[in-house]
Amino acid sequence: MSVMQHWHREPAPARDAVAVSGDPEDVTSARRRPGAVWGRFLLRRTVRTVFSLFVIVSVAFVVVRLSAGDPVRQALGPTAPPSLVETRRAQLGLDLPLWRQYTDYLSGLLHGDLGTSIITGQPVIDVVSSRLPKSLLLAALAVAVALLVAVPFGLATAVLTRDGRRRGLELGFNGATGLATAVPEFLLGAALVITLGIWWPVLPVAGADTAASYVLPVIALAAPSAALIARVARVEGLKVLGRDYMRAARAKRLPTATLHLRHALPNMLTAVLTLAGTTAAGMVAATALVEQVFNWPGLGYALIQAISGRDYNIVGGIALVYAALIIVINLCVDVLLALLDRRTTLLER
Repeated sequence: MSVMQHWHREPAPARDAVAVSGDPEDVTSARRRPGAVWGRFLLRRTVRTVFSLFVIVSVAFVVVRLSAGDPVRQALGPTAPPSLVETRRAQLGLDLPLWRQYTDYLSGLLHGDLGTSIITGQPVIDVVSSRLPKSLLLAALAVAVALLVAVPFGLATAVLTRDGRRRGLELGFNGATGLATAVPEFLLGAALVITLGIWWPVLPVAGADTAASYVLPVIALAAPSAALIARVARVEGLKVLGRDYMRAARAKRLPTATLHLRHALPNMLTAVLTLAGTTAAGMVAATALVEQVFNWPGLGYALIQAISGRDYNIVGGIALVYAALIIVINLCVDVLLALLDRRTTLLER
């Protein structure tokens, strides 16, 4: 039996579909009707997505509306006459009961209207469309850097520390990655601004005018996630390296690149991709604070400013966009994992 044949016969880490369903005929029937299985799978995800968005929009609406302060008074200034304030409140519908404001807001969302800024009068959709690309690019670069650094680093450390070897390297790896995961992104960003922007001014620390402007924000976003992914990659790599088919491959004295990249890496990617999807969703949310640190002209910076100014519509619209991005990322991860292991859809019958 060749090594590749042995590899293809290695059971997947997921539980056996027969054992889960309890009925072999159900599994056989499901395998004969892949369209029906995928239809139920996507329907469940769609229902969850809609429900999650509804909950997030509702919570954001209530929290912002019940916060202290009058956004109209803040927008018009303390010297504005009360009659002007009341007129502006009526124009914005803020004089209506809370339940009426809520239904009007939901109705506008269903028609694609995110409202207008209380302070500037700018449509929220224009704010989102002008700032979202910068935030998405920042998060995408951070995810790419985290994966490109963490997966090879984790696998290489697993290879070097296999079977209890190089205890010092293992301790150093665990200590360094543990420390990196404990540092919040915004705190790391502030440290980078101080060290590489003030003490040794080698990189720009504000704006997004040049390619160099991306370096520090991407590092601040990517470093904690890269450390976490590297830890998981090492653990999964050790599991894979200890399996029988890997011992057989080593016994055949296959080249190192073939052994680790062709046989070990594909079998450890499922857990790594699951964590990477969750990490990507977290990075999208973390951009808000990182953008504030680096004065980045993205969606997160606009969200922080809107919260400070109690601009209800801006906060609600951006919160909805963030929620949609995170949910879509999680949905894509679920579909990708289901494609890698078709039995994932059967486990949720």
